[in-house]
Amino acid sequence: MAETKTIRALERGLDVMRALEGQQAASLNDLYLTTGLPRPTLLRILLTLENAGIVRRGIGDGLYRSTFGLQRLGGGLDEFDHLAEVAAPLLDALCQQVKWPSDLIVMNHELGDCMEIKETSRPNSPFTINRDHIGHLIAIPQSAVGRAYLAFCPEAERDQILSVLRASPKPANRLVRAAQRFDAVLVQVRKDGYATREPGFVGGDYATGRLYDDGIAAIAVPLRDGDAVYGCINLVWLRAAMTEADFVVRHLETLQATAAQITAAYTAVA
Repeated sequence: MAETKTIRALERGLDVMRALEGQQAASLNDLYLTTGLPRPTLLRILLTLENAGIVRRGIGDGLYRSTFGLQRLGGGLDEFDHLAEVAAPLLDALCQQVKWPSDLIVMNHELGDCMEIKETSRPNSPFTINRDHIGHLIAIPQSAVGRAYLAFCPEAERDQILSVLRASPKPANRLVRAAQRFDAVLVQVRKDGYATREPGFVGGDYATGRLYDDGIAAIAVPLRDGDAVYGCINLVWLRAAMTEADFVVRHLETLQATAAQITAAYTAVA
């Protein structure tokens, strides 16, 4: 009886899937080094896997990742990766419409005192904006996204986060120690339906504590379904290009509509 032959193309595709499972996120060069497959072959395999909904490529960093559906089959769930997967095309569409970029930002529950960029359309914007990368950590009290999250998340979660921030020695978290003033900020955010940065805050790296002027301003809204808040999205622009009031008039409604679309798409398949 003739020996049954294996399908070499399928074997190569499985090699790539295993490499992605082991690395979480990988560049083309990472996959080349891991699998030893020629780059043209890798590109064809990755395109095939993307078209099949098995692999996605991040819009913010260009890295390849297994999709949430594949992770669910393997038992390796990461809800924030799922959220990023859902949000990515909608963030890209928002950028195409308004030209200014936006970020998907979630709580970093491991650290408990900051937020983290999970996806971004900054590389796709025609404007040169500070290229904060996926994984960049953001102070909660000073940032638009942090204020939006705190204003709309459940009270018990808000109290827990504020307790952690008040005990933090980091200068970026000092604002919350003036409880009455900061509570008034959150009340105003809930009234307005969006948040902005702390006046005078011009950016920085929360992980290192280094402050620098990133030249941008931001507005942010929550991804909210009832009492649940899954994260926030923002729109950022060059401060010199437009006042905050003008930007809100022009783009807040579109940002809120995108947030509603992301939330609906996420909860539909969660």
